[in-house]
Amino acid sequence: MIYEMRQYRCVPGRLPALLKRFETVTLKLWEKHGIRQAGFFTTLIGESNQELTYFLAWESLAEREKKWGAFMTDPDWLDARAKSEADGQIVANIVSQLLTPTAFSTVK
Repeated sequence: MIYEMRQYRCVPGRLPALLKRFETVTLKLWEKHGIRQAGFFTTLIGESNQELTYFLAWESLAEREKKWGAFMTDPDWLDARAKSEADGQIVANIVSQLLTPTAFSTVK
């Protein structure tokens, strides 16, 4: 199993718009494309309280490439993203890391 950690740093004040987009649109589209989430988190204490961190679970890099590519080019996603950003940009920066569990990890 491969886990992808993605951190979205929002434009100040726009975290609620990002959370709404995930809750009302993105997760449904991920389900359509077979993308499995492994947890969502906001920052309680840290560098910025305008961040969303989440994890995705992939069987392989090939699965990620296929499913993520299909999602990113889905006309429903492109339309929903454009509509959600009608009031302005939401995300200022995205950091993504692909992680593999260690032999002693409780998450495999």
